[in-house]
Amino acid sequence: MLPVCLFLAGMCLPGSLSQLAGTGEQRKPFFERFRRLEEQFRRFQEVTLLHLQGIAGNYNISYNIDTRFQHLQAQYDTVTAALNASHAALQEGLGQLRTCLKKLQKRTKKLTSKLSSLAESLSQSRERSSGERLQTAGHAADLAALRASRNALQKELESLREASRNQATKLEVLEQRLENVLHREVLAAEPPKLAAVQGPNQIPQDKQPEAGGSQSPSVKKLHAKHRQRKKLEEKKQQLLAQAANRRLTSSLPHGNKSPGPERQPETSTLPEPQAARQQLHSTAQISQEQPWPPAPKKPGTLCNVESMLLFPNASTENFAAFGRGFQTALHELSVCGWVSARSRSLGTILSYATEENDNKLVLHGRNTEPAGSIHFVIGDPAFRELPVERLLDGGWHHVCVIWSSLQGKFWFYVDRRLVSMGSKFQEGYEIPPGGSLLLGQEQDVVGGGFDPSEAFVGRLAGFAIWNRALMPGEVSSLATGQGLPRGPILSLADVSSLNGWVQKVNCTCLEHCL
Repeated sequence: MLPVCLFLAGMCLPGSLSQLAGTGEQRKPFFERFRRLEEQFRRFQEVTLLHLQGIAGNYNISYNIDTRFQHLQAQYDTVTAALNASHAALQEGLGQLRTCLKKLQKRTKKLTSKLSSLAESLSQSRERSSGERLQTAGHAADLAALRASRNALQKELESLREASRNQATKLEVLEQRLENVLHREVLAAEPPKLAAVQGPNQIPQDKQPEAGGSQSPSVKKLHAKHRQRKKLEEKKQQLLAQAANRRLTSSLPHGNKSPGPERQPETSTLPEPQAARQQLHSTAQISQEQPWPPAPKKPGTLCNVESMLLFPNASTENFAAFGRGFQTALHELSVCGWVSARSRSLGTILSYATEENDNKLVLHGRNTEPAGSIHFVIGDPAFRELPVERLLDGGWHHVCVIWSSLQGKFWFYVDRRLVSMGSKFQEGYEIPPGGSLLLGQEQDVVGGGFDPSEAFVGRLAGFAIWNRALMPGEVSSLATGQGLPRGPILSLADVSSLNGWVQKVNCTCLEHCL
């Protein structure tokens, strides 16, 4: 209302001033005073306008502040919604973490029980190994005694053969002397005509020596030699029979006394020279045809093999396939076996492929790479390089590759010695089930895509796979033939097909594998 009043006063003042001017100029002091008032009024008007302008500006500022407050309120609502969503996600993540923690606690309990059982099995295996060492020492002593007895028997048989040869020579000389003596006696007793008719080598029936008659010293000596010859042959047959029995029972006596020549006077008829010669010849022939007892087969020491696979050449047709792959997912793995190879590179021993990835698990080598190493692949392209130089000399070597997804640790053993290890290798990874598992070739596609430069050439025996990480004591027991660890999920007995020129040999002990 104040601006309206001021505006009306401004409109009325000029009319009143004009009327005052018409009345006269006598009231000049009043008009001067009025002009001063008018001037003051103008100043007041200017001040009022300034105040009104300030009030209008403040109104605009307050309006902008309201708009700003509304914008801030919208932002606050947005931030509140985002905080609520993040809080819900955080609660869900905490629930998942609680579930994982419970699973981890259960798995820790299982691992603790497994470790306790492994410790018990390790102590039992140590006890068994100590007992087996004692048995091995006893077997070694028995083998030493067996070798000594065999050597003594061989020497005894050689001495018997030499004595038989000497007796045969002496017997021939005595037969010749006997023929000469008998011929002279016949010629002296018979008339010349009868002697001429009968011939020098025939003895008349009436002039033959009788059974109970007296005999010359040469005839007695011949009989004694002949009896000695028979006794030597009988003793020889007895020794051969004893050697056969010792070979069957694997226990020989520590010594035998060689039979010495015995002379026992007997009264018997003197055989004719021709019959004695034939009997001597048959006896010598029997002694020569008697087979020499074969040496006992050396017992095996590494007898947890079961069978062997032979890969003769680097052909894409040579491989062995398992009828079933892994039935469950694997978080731990142990692959062990005996390997014999003589080549520049080891080639591919194992290949496991799925539709998702053809290199889920591979022990891979090829002849174009640097010699003396293979790649241990789990979930391509992750791999580790393993040294295999000592495996390429053509002899048998025991190999164990072990992996655990816990901290991604792996171990590589050759002849029960740890030659390589590491961690952070596919930590937390699992090998899926349902793939194709082959020996001897590397798969570029499931069940195929082979390359001859990656083929395995050599022998593979006692191959087995476990779904757990073997302990060092179990690896040592495998490498020394002291026993097979419990729970293998696959072995060479599970191979369903042999392709190409791959051959399978059943052999209980490694020493008996061809």
